[in-house]
Amino acid sequence: METQRGTRMADSIKDLLKEASMAYYTGEPMMSDAEFDILASSVRFTDVGYSSSENRVAHVHRMYSLQKVFENEHEEKNPLKLYTGKVVWTPKLDGAAVALYYNEGDFVLALTRGDGKKGIDITHNMQHLVPKRCAMKGFGKQYPYAGMLQITGEVVAPSSIKNARNYAAGALNLKDEVEFKNRDLRFIAYAAQPTTKEYWTEELEVLKLCGFDVITQEEWHEYPTDGMVCRIDNHKQFEAWGYTSHHPKGSYALKRIQKGVETNLVDVVWQLGKSGVVSPVGILDPVEIDGATVSKATLHNMAYIEGLKLEIGCRVEVIRSGEIIPRIVRRIY
Repeated sequence: METQRGTRMADSIKDLLKEASMAYYTGEPMMSDAEFDILASSVRFTDVGYSSSENRVAHVHRMYSLQKVFENEHEEKNPLKLYTGKVVWTPKLDGAAVALYYNEGDFVLALTRGDGKKGIDITHNMQHLVPKRCAMKGFGKQYPYAGMLQITGEVVAPSSIKNARNYAAGALNLKDEVEFKNRDLRFIAYAAQPTTKEYWTEELEVLKLCGFDVITQEEWHEYPTDGMVCRIDNHKQFEAWGYTSHHPKGSYALKRIQKGVETNLVDVVWQLGKSGVVSPVGILDPVEIDGATVSKATLHNMAYIEGLKLEIGCRVEVIRSGEIIPRIVRRIY
């Protein structure tokens, strides 16, 4: 029965895409290019030359990163300190960001965040982790959104798992669906677009009624976090604050000051980066930071080296900046 339903849904989407293709070529498009690509990818529609380079598909709504503010500079650099309306604080989960797509209530596609504009198709795995139908329970199972819905959130693993962030992120691209289903993972939603409510918190309540875990429902202490997120609650005011090329201005991440790990600076080598700039890299005695073995750290430029008074053989403190890039933050002796 489920297979027959899936076949009927795929045929219905293909008919819709054929209609959309005709509308596009007659100069009266009925959906955006991104929405077309999402649906085409979900049913492998190729009738009009659709292709997905390296399995990458454009997000309907861009997935922005968040501006980071550290605790010791929050009072000075808080980007919302002049805002007088209601803001909401939620945990900043440390997992892998994912976008889900529902068309008229049916789950059709899941994408990794990628570069925020395009992501990799991971539908084969995410179908085992999220509702197949987005419909409000207790309300006749009605679909509360018109057309295409993008739900963004985080796939996380419990903190009890060593290097939980990599465990969750690595699971997304597993080829073996059985292995994915056996992993201890959870999807927690934190946004829906297009919006239907005046407030962001109200929007998440709708998703909760549709069967999703949402970031506002609890503190999520059992999952790793790397700070807190502050966000303007009112949708119109959030949009009015606008965006930079990288992040929204109506929200930001408040990050904890990381405690570094001590090791020895063994050597300094010069490395040619992708942009063509040659920069110094510190070679370290290997040390474990947050479950990863670190043996190299960026030194940026000569001014950075001189400012920290670094020398071969000195003892240094190292952090993983943004939980990814190792960086020397000070000389100990």
